[in-house]
Amino acid sequence: MKNNNLIFSLLVVIAIFITSCGNGNKKQEVSEKQTETSSDAQGQSGVVDDVSAANALQVAKSIDDFSTLVAAIEAAGVEDAVVNVGPLTIFAPINAAFDKLPEGTVSSLLLPENKAKLAFILINHVAPANYPDTQLAKEAKKGRKLYMASGKYLIVEQKEDGLYVGGTKILKTVQVSNGWIHVIDNVLVPEE
Repeated sequence: MKNNNLIFSLLVVIAIFITSCGNGNKKQEVSEKQTETSSDAQGQSGVVDDVSAANALQVAKSIDDFSTLVAAIEAAGVEDAVVNVGPLTIFAPINAAFDKLPEGTVSSLLLPENKAKLAFILINHVAPANYPDTQLAKEAKKGRKLYMASGKYLIVEQKEDGLYVGGTKILKTVQVSNGWIHVIDNVLVPEE
């Protein structure tokens, strides 16, 4: 009799476990529908998420004045770095900034054989830290340099007409889900 009760109890536990697992699959299916992955992108940048706040790359893609920057990010293959959870501070050059470069520079950098050089230039625009404009002003007051993902440092300065990083003025600041975007009108080409 004790064996029958033990077997019956074991069967009940297994039935409950199987039923619980079945409900978990339904929850997983719903979750997968809310967050899908693009078939051509790998990594975090390929996640399509309609419920979270926009990250830096999503914001850049939504603004026409960042079309050259977005093309460069995609050509360099650094999309995942820009959508990383962060916090990140991105100094984002507008299209006019790329137009200031010597003729042919952008088209040359977009070539596959220059992918590493382009990636290095782009990560020189990313500080792996949280720098809203108020913090940048504090850093400038203390005379500090910002460490960039490229391993280089950029000087941050407070001048009469605003904040400058790497010698270029910050035009606008936008908070995104993974940090901050500071809009600039020059490309911050690191010294080699």
